[in-house]
Amino acid sequence: MLKLIFATAAIAGLLLGGVGVDKVKVEKPSAPVMQPEARCPLIYAPVICDKGRIYPNQCVADSHHAKNCVPCTECL
Repeated sequence: MLKLIFATAAIAGLLLGGVGVDKVKVEKPSAPVMQPEARCPLIYAPVICDKGRIYPNQCVADSHHAKNCVPCTECL
C-alpha cells in the first residue's frame, strides 16, 4: 500500500511540473564591449602611433590599445 502511495505521488509530481526543479533559461553571452571613448576627455592633443594611426589624444589611443604613441606636432 505504501508503494502505491509513493508511486501515485511521484506520478502526480511529474505531471504537475517535475520534481521541484525550475526550468533554467540559457542565454547566449553578449559580445565583448570595448571601453567607450566617452570616458576620455574632449581635449585635442593628437598622438601618432604604430601603423601611422592618429588619435585625438592619448586616452583614446590607449582605449584602442595603440602602441608606441608620440605627440603629433604636425597634426596641430
